[in-house]
Amino acid sequence: MKYGFVLPRGDARAAAEYAREAENAGWDGFFVWEAVWGTDPWVSLSAAAMATERIRLGTMLTPLPCLQPWQLAAITATLDRLSNGRLILSVGLGALDTGWKEFGLEMDRKIRAELLDEGLDILTGLWHGQPFLYEGKHHHIQPVKFPYIPAPPVQQPRIPIWVVGAWPYMKSMRRTLKYDGLLPAVRRHDRWGEVIPDDIRAINAWAEKTNTENKPFDIVVDGQTSGDDPAKAAGVIRPWEEAGATWWIETMWEQPPMEDVMRRIRQGPPMLAS
Repeated sequence: MKYGFVLPRGDARAAAEYAREAENAGWDGFFVWEAVWGTDPWVSLSAAAMATERIRLGTMLTPLPCLQPWQLAAITATLDRLSNGRLILSVGLGALDTGWKEFGLEMDRKIRAELLDEGLDILTGLWHGQPFLYEGKHHHIQPVKFPYIPAPPVQQPRIPIWVVGAWPYMKSMRRTLKYDGLLPAVRRHDRWGEVIPDDIRAINAWAEKTNTENKPFDIVVDGQTSGDDPAKAAGVIRPWEEAGATWWIETMWEQPPMEDVMRRIRQGPPMLAS
């Protein structure tokens, strides 16, 4: 199990400071959230990259359907080089309550899924360099003849991509297996439900059976633990690891005072005893 921390709020200076503390405290990953509009996550992660050496950096998560995938390809490749290969990109359809209607963005779930698939195709295609030709339903790209072509990411064959997958919908789940990790969501009786370890166990069994290439594949879960009681925190983590999760992402979405966020970071991850 690896352990990440999501910064609940703060600007680029805060991201640099808190990422450095997270690295010193033994966290494996430091993440920032990305909405339709707000503090730019890529500036924040760039600041964090300059303040750290080891910790993985990423978004939690990027609403790819509302972005220009070629711009995201350039940003992520640049940041991967800046961080010497430490970037993780998490993507999904996006949360509609973060400004989609207000900014006039596409609301239809089916169309957003199409944009997600095309965006992922374009991202991975452009990371491999030119010439790149793409003919999709929503995007049409010709090879670029401009002489300056950005260098590829450090990580090969690509920057790791974690994708939201809706269990047990196979179209959504098969999308995740094309990439490097799953951020699970669960539908029960046509309603979104809370993910539980039994869901992860079922997903992990399906992934092992379906992943015929036997490539590494992360299953990422999130939640909150107490840094004041390591034994209790380990008790929260253990069922997830036993079910097959490979990353635990610590969240503090209730927006506590930033001194409380720093205190939790410095307490370190809720690690299991070896």
